[in-house]
Amino acid sequence: MGEPPRHAGGPLTRRAFGVQERPFGGWPSPLSAAKATGAQNRLGQIVLDGERVLWLEGRPAEGGRVSLMALDRPGGGRQATELTPAPLNVRTRLHEYGGSCVAARDGLVVLVNDRDQRLYRRDADGSIRPISPDTGGSLRFAEPLIDWQRQRVVAVAEDHRTGGEPANLLVALPLAGGEPVILAESHDFFACPRLSSDGRRLAWLVWDHPDMPWDATRLMTARLASDGTPTDVSCVAGAGGGEAVLQPEFLPDGRLLYLSDRTGFWNLWQEGGEAPLLERDSDFGGPLWQVGNRWWTPIDARRCLVAWGEDGLGRLGILHLEDGRLATMDLPFADFTEIHAAGGRAVFRGSALDRTAEIAALDLESRKLEILCAAGPLELDPAWISAPRPISFPSRNGRTAHAFHYPPTNPDFRAPEGEKPPLIVRSHGGPTSATSPALRLGYQFWTSRGFAIVDVDYAGSTGYGRAYRDSLRGQWGIADVEDCIAAAEHLVAEGLADPDRLVISGGSAGGFTTLAALTFHDTFKAGASHYGIGDLEALMRTTHKFEARYLDRLIGPWPESAEVYRERSPIHHTDRLSCPLILFQGLEDKVVTPDQAWAMRDALRAKKLPVACLEFEGEGHGFRSADVQRTVLLAEYAFYCRIFGIVPAEPLPPIEIENLDCRGNQ
Repeated sequence: MGEPPRHAGGPLTRRAFGVQERPFGGWPSPLSAAKATGAQNRLGQIVLDGERVLWLEGRPAEGGRVSLMALDRPGGGRQATELTPAPLNVRTRLHEYGGSCVAARDGLVVLVNDRDQRLYRRDADGSIRPISPDTGGSLRFAEPLIDWQRQRVVAVAEDHRTGGEPANLLVALPLAGGEPVILAESHDFFACPRLSSDGRRLAWLVWDHPDMPWDATRLMTARLASDGTPTDVSCVAGAGGGEAVLQPEFLPDGRLLYLSDRTGFWNLWQEGGEAPLLERDSDFGGPLWQVGNRWWTPIDARRCLVAWGEDGLGRLGILHLEDGRLATMDLPFADFTEIHAAGGRAVFRGSALDRTAEIAALDLESRKLEILCAAGPLELDPAWISAPRPISFPSRNGRTAHAFHYPPTNPDFRAPEGEKPPLIVRSHGGPTSATSPALRLGYQFWTSRGFAIVDVDYAGSTGYGRAYRDSLRGQWGIADVEDCIAAAEHLVAEGLADPDRLVISGGSAGGFTTLAALTFHDTFKAGASHYGIGDLEALMRTTHKFEARYLDRLIGPWPESAEVYRERSPIHHTDRLSCPLILFQGLEDKVVTPDQAWAMRDALRAKKLPVACLEFEGEGHGFRSADVQRTVLLAEYAFYCRIFGIVPAEPLPPIEIENLDCRGNQ
């Protein structure tokens, strides 16, 4: 291709007040790739057991292993204890995306081990033993619920033993160990088992193909006989279809509450109610990609703790059930998940704009906040942190799209007068998902080096109501791409991005958006696909049960819409590709199989376009190892530096870019 234009390089020059001048993209930064990827643990599920707080902690430095931590008496200055040392890895693979996999009661803990997917019990003396049969990982469990009265565990199960599509079930098995007993079957999916405090009622969610849990679910309840057998099974909500019900919970007085989008937004409802407890044009829930998500919790019979989004930020408040009054709490977080309450306090995972994720305890009367655990040290002065700015902008067909804009931020450097920064357009996964303004060190890696980022909540994203979520129906690969392009054009028009250095990057479904944008449009000058989809037909043939009919809504029913699948698949239109691409792929990915990345790589090879493809042994859908995450971040940076002629201020590892005949920093 010859030598690209060099937008960086030359000597550093000092300006007033000690600020140096250097072109965007090559600024020196104290935030290394290792700090951006390996220094932070992933804080997961939270469980309360009396005064004890337990949580899951995913550790990139240990290859992504997830351990269970416990803090016995918050406020006493005690250190957390690890309950599951290596090699135990606390993780369920239900639906491939996993979710809740721990329960606790009176010192007894029930958990799922990743290696064999069996249920284990950990007793107060620290002994750990399996209580479900050994099936070689073919019988997977999630959302364990301890039925103390009957000395058993209720759980969602996924049975892969028969071959073909697995069977999903609601089961129970003795705490002492034994074979699972089926409590409910004959639906494609089960989630959210909940037991009333008196042990007499059980509630759960079901849904069936082709619906996803954000399309249509049903809330079921049953009376439990003395032996635990469900009787008088009935549907409480969702019987008419077209209603997505989430997270049922019993109040202490036996009333059943749940989230429903019946009025267009996920609001809180009571069983038998004719209107939500508070009708508000805000979503109090989100997409059920991982089972067991908690967006609200009962405090007592009169109050609930709820989270919702407002002006681009997450809020936490107390909903008074008698009059629908919502009291917002002033807390230093932008996102709230894993919400629990007991004994006059709330415990949740909070994520801020300028701090790493934390597990916090809040006294509900005094409002005193205590940080129980942080994802890791920040080691970055606030002056280096790029604060996200929520933006809304016009897109195609009269649509208004949403995003967060992160400007380049570095207190020691500025760009030459008149230069505009390279812009990375991020397309989130899902696609039925959403981004968050909470601090991501991976984003700060880019902005501290002089890149701008715009993280787009394109059509179909959650958090904006059902109508916005449904706006991607039949339009995947079109509306999402249009909104990403509109975000880039909006920032170019505002003078905040260089039109000659626009790139798009995304993972999974966001990878499909990336590949479609690069194939069918010429707005972007380069791209990065992280385990992205290039062939929709191949995805239909190889993906797992949970998403086997997902595209019926996003594209059209299969195989009746086969021609549409081909029209939307970038792999069938590579003749329209005209810019460089880097691909990242885990070789154990069961959601988007490696052949998808290989097909796109081969297509770019054939066209003599610059292409790089990095593959990773032992990684699946999403990279868990700190070493792999660091390699990916540095490789993507090195790729853009080579393509745009940016001279970085640090040595970068060599990457092989086929068909690129130029010099560059390696």
